[in-house]
Amino acid sequence: MEYRQCGRSGLRLSALGLGCWAFGGGAYWGDCNQADADAVVHRAVELGINYFDAAEAYNAGRSEESLGRALRGLRREQVILGTKVSPSNCYAAKLPEHCEASLRRLGVEHIDLYMIHWPIHPHSIRHFTDDDTVLRNPPTVHEAFATLKKLREQGKVRYIGVSNFGEARLEEALGVCPDLVVNQLPYSLLTRAIERDILPRCRRIGIGVIGYMTLLQGVLADLYPSLADVPPHQRRTRHFHYTRSALTRHGELGAEEETNAALAGIRRIMHDTGMTMAEVATKWALAGEGISCCLIGARKVSKLEENVRAVQRPLPPEIIRQLNIVTQPVLDKLGNSFDYYESVENNRTR
Repeated sequence: MEYRQCGRSGLRLSALGLGCWAFGGGAYWGDCNQADADAVVHRAVELGINYFDAAEAYNAGRSEESLGRALRGLRREQVILGTKVSPSNCYAAKLPEHCEASLRRLGVEHIDLYMIHWPIHPHSIRHFTDDDTVLRNPPTVHEAFATLKKLREQGKVRYIGVSNFGEARLEEALGVCPDLVVNQLPYSLLTRAIERDILPRCRRIGIGVIGYMTLLQGVLADLYPSLADVPPHQRRTRHFHYTRSALTRHGELGAEEETNAALAGIRRIMHDTGMTMAEVATKWALAGEGISCCLIGARKVSKLEENVRAVQRPLPPEIIRQLNIVTQPVLDKLGNSFDYYESVENNRTR
């Protein structure tokens, strides 16, 4: 396993981290057997993965609970735990309670990396609560990060980070907490928008980037012959026409032609190289300049081991160049917005 410094901080993460959203089961991912979660976590540690990522919002806290159970029997120093607090819960009086709840569910005394899940403003918060009082009087950025710093002083949190923060929101946060260490952002062959602005910005100022959507929820794992085979509840990103799922919010025409063409191009390259699509996609993401860690999800040990093989040999520069060329039309069509679930006008990251 390769380990990477997280920006200019002392945080050192495995190049591959385990995303634990599916743990605990829920409507989005379906059932998740705890014995499988236990096996995946223990095998991940054996393979050198040290970063495990959850959030209080994942399956209503069950992701953290399941991860906490899976960690039993492991030495605490073997793992770096990251979790996220919802922006609706970032009031000075409320945030410590939610931190304590995450600590209980994870079964630990401190959280290594505690992140605010999305920027703090009413449009973003609306996806976490419909409480009109919160929407009319959201937490302030100052109280949120000032409280996080107090939690760090108390030893409840080691490092502070953010997730899905665009440039303006990141600068606002840095004004209160200048030593943020991470911005967790979507990054894959089909979600390259961060390359335009926020990824270079994080690199310049020394903030690490943890990439999620590495396999775009199975689309880049070659699980589906075509976009039409993707389950309806997963057709919500801006790659798809807004009519493809009743859950879609973006209202855009999508980039289905460009995405299908990109997938065809990726398949040609994977056949030429003898690698699986998941391996090609993961290796490509790991090669991203400024990427500290790429998250992968796995509910079975066999899938985990397949994904980890991607670390062993980097892609040759020529293959990276070819992959960039075949996926460029998707980047051009979807543009700079890296909120893939909302329209450009309703982008929650800015």
